[in-house]
Amino acid sequence: MKVDFKKYADGLVPAIVQDYTTHKVLMLGFMNEEAFHKTETTGKVTFYSRSKKRLWTKGEESGNFLELKSITSDCDNDTLLVKANPLGPVCHTGADTCWSEKNHSEDFLSYLEDIINLRRKAAPENSYVASLFAKGINKIAQKVGEEAVEVVIEAKDKNDELFLNESADLLFHYLILLNAKGYKLQDVLYILQNRHSNK
Repeated sequence: MKVDFKKYADGLVPAIVQDYTTHKVLMLGFMNEEAFHKTETTGKVTFYSRSKKRLWTKGEESGNFLELKSITSDCDNDTLLVKANPLGPVCHTGADTCWSEKNHSEDFLSYLEDIINLRRKAAPENSYVASLFAKGINKIAQKVGEEAVEVVIEAKDKNDELFLNESADLLFHYLILLNAKGYKLQDVLYILQNRHSNK
């Protein structure tokens, strides 16, 4: 990849940081050639701080590192797009992004998966999700089976509200099962997309 660090007199190029999963824009920094190479080498996003006059790895003080996923240059080779996984809030104010936006996907199912992952770490007595994880994979799988049966039962009746509510319960517990197995809904969607493209 070619980056034109000589285009500007200070040798810096803008680096737009985007969340790899949610696609939210997290922050804007500047990289010189050294910061760029350090980012690629360490896997932690590093900038050149214009105020500190030195290389600065995001999270070096807070621990909220940006784990590099990919880095590309634009059509003029003078601006970088950095896709990263943030290990905590990105802004120095404590906000998720430097624009004070919440860093979650506009896709509610993806957001729900994030909530499930957070609840998994809670105390079982304080969270239904955590209590399911505490009981193990067999209980989680059993719960998905129970919810599936209830969907089938309600599908045969004419109460649309009950059918939709049981469907929501099934989908919710299926997301929990996917999480327990180390997967996300996107992994299943990839399979469906591949099947569709191969037809």
